[in-house]
Amino acid sequence: MTTAEPGPAGNNAFGERVTEWIGVLGRLRDVVRQEVLRSQLAGLTQVSHGPARILDVGCGQGTQALHLARAGNHVTGLDPSGQLLARFEDELAREPAEVAARVLLIRGPGERAADLVSGPFEVVMCHGVLMYLDDPGPMLSALSRVTAAGGALSLLVRNGLAPAMRDGLRGHWQAALRSFDTLEYTNRLGLTAHAHTPADLDRMLAPLGWERQAWFGVRVFTDHLNRPAPGPDELPDLLAAEREAGRRDPYRSVAALLHLVYGTVEG
Repeated sequence: MTTAEPGPAGNNAFGERVTEWIGVLGRLRDVVRQEVLRSQLAGLTQVSHGPARILDVGCGQGTQALHLARAGNHVTGLDPSGQLLARFEDELAREPAEVAARVLLIRGPGERAADLVSGPFEVVMCHGVLMYLDDPGPMLSALSRVTAAGGALSLLVRNGLAPAMRDGLRGHWQAALRSFDTLEYTNRLGLTAHAHTPADLDRMLAPLGWERQAWFGVRVFTDHLNRPAPGPDELPDLLAAEREAGRRDPYRSVAALLHLVYGTVEG
């Protein structure tokens, strides 16, 4: 593992709340998100037929990147937060040497991916990032430039199909009423962010040569539960129910997050 720091990483709203983000890692909502997403990523052709070269933009503490590196893939993690990359490095130091050797960490913004990383990559992941961008266009364009022909683009976004669900399930009725007609929301870190629908992303990505191949819901039943993850007697069944709901209609449409997978359009 080598860490490169090509100058200042830049600032964004999420970067100011990194400590709060770290504080929720390992709780129920985080565990469900990470485990459900992990199983969905494992089903990608590029991963299941790997090993693949993978770029994780906004890799953060590296949960998914580590899963993929353990499976034999070569992963580049790109993130503007030195604090989160340091946490990733700490986790990586506890891995076997052969796993660590398959991971490269680079500090910098995803919009500069083409300048900072050595592609192309069979899989490019951008999870939990687009909601913090007022204009996702430059990010999506940058991701497109580093994806290999026949590669996959994996996006995790806040679900714009049912933005009132979380507040409604929590009994926050006024907030739920305000959510019906807007794609802006305030997240649990107190940040204003943006939800997206599959149709929104399809329109942004079509001119870049992408078409949606699959989409899933993430956190259908547990998004409103602010509590620690359950023990081994309950967790497997909970995760199985979340995985199943995430690939079925109508359940996936009311999930907190959407995982969308795009492939290049064949000419």
